[in-house]
Amino acid sequence: MKTRITEMFGIEHPIIQGGMHYVGFAELAAAVSNAGGLGIITGLTQKTAPDLANEIARCRDLTDKPFGVNLTFLPTLNPPDYPAYVKAIVDGGVKIVETAGRNPEPHLPALKDAGIKVIHKCTSVRHSLKAQAIGCDAVSVDGFECGGHPGEDDIPNMILLPRAADELEIPFVSSGGMADARSLVASLAMGADGMNMGTRFIATAEAPVHENVKQAIVAASELDTRLVMRPLRNTERVLNNAAVERLLEKEAARGKDLTFEDIIEEVAGVYPRIMLDGDMDAGAWSCGMVAGLIHDIPTCKELIDRIMAEADALIRDRLESLRAGTAAAA
Repeated sequence: MKTRITEMFGIEHPIIQGGMHYVGFAELAAAVSNAGGLGIITGLTQKTAPDLANEIARCRDLTDKPFGVNLTFLPTLNPPDYPAYVKAIVDGGVKIVETAGRNPEPHLPALKDAGIKVIHKCTSVRHSLKAQAIGCDAVSVDGFECGGHPGEDDIPNMILLPRAADELEIPFVSSGGMADARSLVASLAMGADGMNMGTRFIATAEAPVHENVKQAIVAASELDTRLVMRPLRNTERVLNNAAVERLLEKEAARGKDLTFEDIIEEVAGVYPRIMLDGDMDAGAWSCGMVAGLIHDIPTCKELIDRIMAEADALIRDRLESLRAGTAAAA
């Protein structure tokens, strides 16, 4: 299947693995890329720029296919050394970067001068248009269903994707709620050039996370996520657990007086304990409503091959048959 995204990134299938904290290591990125998609290393999971350089080199040992690096620009008083991370990406020969969080414009010249294609994650049409205006090559349009930060507009993908198609000139992929062939075909029908999957790729054989995490996703339904940090306008969709229940109780008790310090125990520094150690009640961790569509733990190749085969069948058998039936009735 060829789309503007497969052509831009030099990949076989229009499927991207999004950057995920303490998930996007070289093992997963390489497995996705080897299966014909676009694997992504999560830059800030690496504590320093030299660590990221080493992870990029490790990924190169595992695949000769294109892969990218996610770089999330955080609203923090003590930001990471972003220029050093960018230099590690450039020096590592990476040609695709997924940016997220704050406006990436200050770092675009260094990336673009190195011939790097930039896809920016956006939760609204207005932010997507801004990404296009500042020179991003593509956009990942993230609907309200997504795990992680859905923004504050609460627009689901059935509305957001067609609106993006109406407004954007650059290619975009769907993100949030994506799990299978139905997700891909629907995204293409609404104007996207591919899809980005996060939660679905956590529940794969190669994802370097604790088995407890994978089993929690398989066991969850679409009703098992919660929105936290809404009072702070830093909304995050997470899988419900004991820590999340405590966090929500604090939010309700503190109301408009809530501060980040009130919930720091549930949200700060918890990812290693969850993703690596399997302590499922250690804190809040990002998970999409799409967990309700995830019922197994395949290899990345099995997953991507299944999606593409079923997408072809959906287009050829169901959609074409509907068209043929309409023609026959006429």
